Amino acid sequence: MLGRQESGQGQFYYSFDLDKVVPPDHLVRQIDGLLDLSWVHNELAPFYSHTGRPSIDPVLMIRMLIVGYVFALRSERRLCAEVQVNLAYRWFCKLGIEDKIPDHSVFCRARRERFRESDALRRVFEGVVAMCISAGLVGGEAFSIDASLIKADVDKTKRLPGDQPIAWPKAEEASHAVREYIAALDASGDENGGEHGGGSNEGGHRRKPPKEVSLTDPQATWVTRPGVDPFFAYDANYLIDNKAGIILDAVGTRANRAVEIAVAQTMVDRVGRRFDLRPQRLAGDTAYGAVRLLKWLVDRNITPHVPVWDKSARPDGTFSRADFAFDRERNVYVCPGGAELTSTGNIDQGHIVYYRASKGDCSRCSLKPKCTTAIARKITRDLDEDVRDRVRVLASTEAFQNSRRERKKVEMRFAHMKRILRLDRLRLRGLNGVRDEVLLTATAQNLRRLAKLLCGAPPPLAAAC
Repeated sequence: MLGRQESGQGQFYYSFDLDKVVPPDHLVRQIDGLLDLSWVHNELAPFYSHTGRPSIDPVLMIRMLIVGYVFALRSERRLCAEVQVNLAYRWFCKLGIEDKIPDHSVFCRARRERFRESDALRRVFEGVVAMCISAGLVGGEAFSIDASLIKADVDKTKRLPGDQPIAWPKAEEASHAVREYIAALDASGDENGGEHGGGSNEGGHRRKPPKEVSLTDPQATWVTRPGVDPFFAYDANYLIDNKAGIILDAVGTRANRAVEIAVAQTMVDRVGRRFDLRPQRLAGDTAYGAVRLLKWLVDRNITPHVPVWDKSARPDGTFSRADFAFDRERNVYVCPGGAELTSTGNIDQGHIVYYRASKGDCSRCSLKPKCTTAIARKITRDLDEDVRDRVRVLASTEAFQNSRRERKKVEMRFAHMKRILRLDRLRLRGLNGVRDEVLLTATAQNLRRLAKLLCGAPPPLAAAC
């Protein structure tokens, strides 16, 4: 017989236990058992006033942010709506069935003020990393490093050439991202922007200004690649341990090769200070093959499994620097024709030494058409070229090839970030906003990884949402 649901007022009082409706294998229950936020109230107390109305609990906001990034809820407005109706999210955030959900606007001020001033989001991230280390998921011997471009939240048509003066609005009329950019200019004293505005000082030489500057988010970098429409972007930098792919450090930066090298040094140093982890080898792509970073690693007894960044090869078929033999004892290069290239000892840009052949040797050499169109051939050598030579030798070893295979784990982390957690386009603007997003995303990835390896595979993302 056909059944019908009975209508009516029903009972007046209900006994409802929220803990009983959350499945034992739900991802939020697994993460809750791994997350320790007991330090938050004591650490953030100095950043709150002792008078006035009680604020929203910072632990609640951090838990809600973790829910948002773990389950790819890319809007704080949507996050509040989901926590309102999802019982599992309410349980994770320690909210009762009748508790009121904070307004989405409270996250903006807390993130820009208290969370950044106290570095709370990094504390949360490092707490998760420490738990991964305690669980034995971090080997500490082999690290990999990489950076991935993420599109900025801007309209790329709203831009101006970087070599033209820009009349920025007054501080009270400008957006937060523009105010942050202007403050960075004032702090650096660089009208062209320095690291934050697009230029970059390296070795005392100012680089040319950026090609394009976004009027919406001036700290974003204009990226041009063959076959791809130009766009504004930032970099997400990851340092991972190769054992289980745990992210040991994460930093959002401007998309700049020199910045990537500096951030690599910062992350390796920070992991050493925070967790006493000092790797035996570091794997990276050619972007990290600059001699400055290679020497920095060698000086710290870290074997660089990184292809050397070398632009000495010539595409026109003429002799490159590799065709010249270096005599270390006599400090001369010997060309394919047997002539010697000597140096005056002068150092250019603090690290480049020039070696020149004599005019007479080149004028009577039968190989000159394959060597140079100048009067005499010259080549350059870095002061630390010996380090580059040592790293080139490593490229033929089995350990180097193994590191290249293991380095794919960091690329998998970026693929997970963009495809599963949907961070293929940033939501926050300004360099500080990018740092927050990258750090929270890395925290979510480590939590999901930790829960999967310790508690079993989590349910599919769509089912969890």
